[in-house]
Amino acid sequence: MAKFLDTQGVSYYLGKLIDNAEQRLYLISPYLQLNNQLKIALEDRAKFRIDIIMIYGKVADLNPKDSEWLENIDDIKLLFHQDLHAKCYINEKEAIVTSMNLYMYSQQNNVEMGIYVSKADDEELYKQILNEADKIKRGSEHRTISVQKVSDKESPKRKKEKSSTESNTNSKLLTTKELSQLTGLSSRKVNSWLTDEKLMYKKDDDWVTTKRGKEVGGIEKSGQYGQFIIWPEEIGKQMVE
Repeated sequence: MAKFLDTQGVSYYLGKLIDNAEQRLYLISPYLQLNNQLKIALEDRAKFRIDIIMIYGKVADLNPKDSEWLENIDDIKLLFHQDLHAKCYINEKEAIVTSMNLYMYSQQNNVEMGIYVSKADDEELYKQILNEADKIKRGSEHRTISVQKVSDKESPKRKKEKSSTESNTNSKLLTTKELSQLTGLSSRKVNSWLTDEKLMYKKDDDWVTTKRGKEVGGIEKSGQYGQFIIWPEEIGKQMVE
């Protein structure tokens, strides 16, 4: 029988699901940003040479710290699915289908919910979830991890801009107006979506990126009418999902 999970329940059962994995572990989440506790748990599972697959889909690349960490863990396979919106975590015995991304902000600030399923209690439902996870896996592509080194001679401002742009080298950067044209939404609705997703906020007459906004590739620019932000083209696809 499936079990309902609140925010704390999702985090608790996710930790147990990772710790209990003995053969396979799928972590499917559009956004990936791993806290230290999850990294330690995954490092422990990797020692047993189990099949660990992480599938993400909302950002062109991971942030540099997570990229560097993953680069040193040979037994974790990273896949990318450009249309991914589902969040599912599954091992050979249990599964969680939830609203929570494997993302530090979601785990610490959002109100989430989910469903926990044990293969022993409901084998048919577990198999349906596993089949869908396998389908997502087959539709994903392998992403090679690369961590760009920044010269110590570069200015702090240049380092900041480079770290933001490097993670979106395959993505066209668009203004709010261009995102409006791409999505068919008004500029006001585009701005509302970006602020609701906590990617930016208004300070005086300028738009400012949040920490999360920088992580997904937002770059601040100065123009004739003040400061504005350009965003990766993938952001527009998320707006209309």
